[in-house]
Amino acid sequence: MGSCFSAESRSPLPGSPLSPHRPLDHRKKGYSRKKSGSHGYRKGETLHRIPGRLFLNGSTGVASLYTQQGKKGTNQDAMIVWENFCSRTDTVFCGVFDGHGPYGHMVAKKVRDHLPLKLSAHWEVNISGEDVLREISLNTAGGVNTEETALLSADEESRASVDLDETEKLPEIFKTLKESFLKAFKVMDRDLRLHTNIDCFCSGTTAVTLVKQGPYLVIGHVGDSRAVLATRDKDNSLTAVQLTVDLKPNLPAEAERIRSCKGRVFALHDEPTVTRVWLPDNDAPGLAMARAFGDFCLKDFGLISVPEISYRRLSEEDEFIVLATDGVWDVLSNKEVVDIVASAPARSSAARALVHSAVRAWRYKYSTSKVDDCAVVCLFLDSNSSNLTYASSAKAKVQPTSVDHINNESEKGNSLGLDRSGTVRTGKVVPGRNEESSESELGTDWSSLDGVSRVNTLLNLPRFVPGKEDEKARK
Repeated sequence: MGSCFSAESRSPLPGSPLSPHRPLDHRKKGYSRKKSGSHGYRKGETLHRIPGRLFLNGSTGVASLYTQQGKKGTNQDAMIVWENFCSRTDTVFCGVFDGHGPYGHMVAKKVRDHLPLKLSAHWEVNISGEDVLREISLNTAGGVNTEETALLSADEESRASVDLDETEKLPEIFKTLKESFLKAFKVMDRDLRLHTNIDCFCSGTTAVTLVKQGPYLVIGHVGDSRAVLATRDKDNSLTAVQLTVDLKPNLPAEAERIRSCKGRVFALHDEPTVTRVWLPDNDAPGLAMARAFGDFCLKDFGLISVPEISYRRLSEEDEFIVLATDGVWDVLSNKEVVDIVASAPARSSAARALVHSAVRAWRYKYSTSKVDDCAVVCLFLDSNSSNLTYASSAKAKVQPTSVDHINNESEKGNSLGLDRSGTVRTGKVVPGRNEESSESELGTDWSSLDGVSRVNTLLNLPRFVPGKEDEKARK
């Protein structure tokens, strides 16, 4: 997200009055802390060399990945595809992460690297809650405390994605993975709190992650990064199905929880469509999401890292899944995203085509705003086909659902050029021309185009020239 904080929300030093935990002298000689998880991977280079694990721009036989830095500074988005996850040949893990705050880029990459390991460890163990707690205490400093105990009640905090009376009909993989997701997210957030080199007091990240094993799909997510499925309807038209709900403070249940913890929820006068979370007695930090990793300044006031868990059994009509950060969803609808990916000449370039289209859409819609970072993972469900169908065959429009209605409010125009995500910015945006090409220069009335015409317009614009960040990632 790369957004700035107000002056009041700067990260305090450990031990300061605003800090939520005691000062910890992690730099003392002899201090060490074992990492959680059953894997013996060491730092940096070893972790990044795990077979089947891709986290830079590129593609595999089943997925396409691409991220591009926006105009706000360091790219704070991260992504991952991990094939043969947990040494299972039919299993893949995917995720995108959108950091925010001064150290958001570090938080996003930390979660990208370590959350899959924690999930894998809990999934492999597949034992009772007491044994899991024993495993956690053996792999971390100190004994079982209130945070580990909270793992047992984490499931109660998560809003059920299915009716309770349907629980018995769900496959065992969902029950096991749901428990594993809840515990992995909890331990990941606790590790960030204790991390010695990343100040997560006013920095954090979203996460939308999935595990696909055969026809089974389980998704765990926090924040406003989103997952959308492209599937065929009865007329063989390509349609979009939103798989996750953007967990923002404008959702009634999220707002109620935050207010019950004495956090404040409101939108600023100059950006009435963006609801934010604020401290009880301080106009900071103005976080535009209700759940996130990190952001410990708000964890006592309603912000949580408990993921929303959902399950779906995939069918032959399902073609691909798109995971993306809000830099994409702020400017493109679910249907536009599906059509752009389907219009890519090859799977290997699908994620890149979508990111470049989002960048162009930013220039159209928010000419006075800085383009946000974008990260996309496209997971293709039919591994036998090398090319995708074209958008021209997708005639039917997506029928609006309750989820679409909720998110449409956050996709309205931002004529003031304010930051739409993360935390509030300190600087004022001066209305006027953006450094990128404007809609008038391209001679197109964006508001008059229908969905398919918008997609075609975006795809036919001159190719965006990647910057240095793209070249580095490609190397």
